Amino acid sequence: MVDETSALPQWRARIHVTLKPVVLDPQGEAVLTGLRHLGFSTVGAVRIGKYLEVTLGAAEYEAAAVAVREMCERLLANPVIESYHFDLESRESPTRS
Repeated sequence: MVDETSALPQWRARIHVTLKPVVLDPQGEAVLTGLRHLGFSTVGAVRIGKYLEVTLGAAEYEAAAVAVREMCERLLANPVIESYHFDLESRESPTRS
């Protein structure tokens, strides 16, 4: 299998996916209840989300950002009930041993 990204600059996307504020979050409520039972009475709310790191090859920042947005819209987030944001940073290609 040929790695098509090996010749391209490498980027790391750190993606945060969370439920939209109008969507109920039963997992968050369960964690909130657990925290309060453990004595953390000052916690007011908990929302559960997902964190993903994706490394990809792209010629430039904008091309990488477009690809990450498409990944989020098509697979990583459900745009009907979830919101997402990401940070994108350039990284050196990993050293091959």
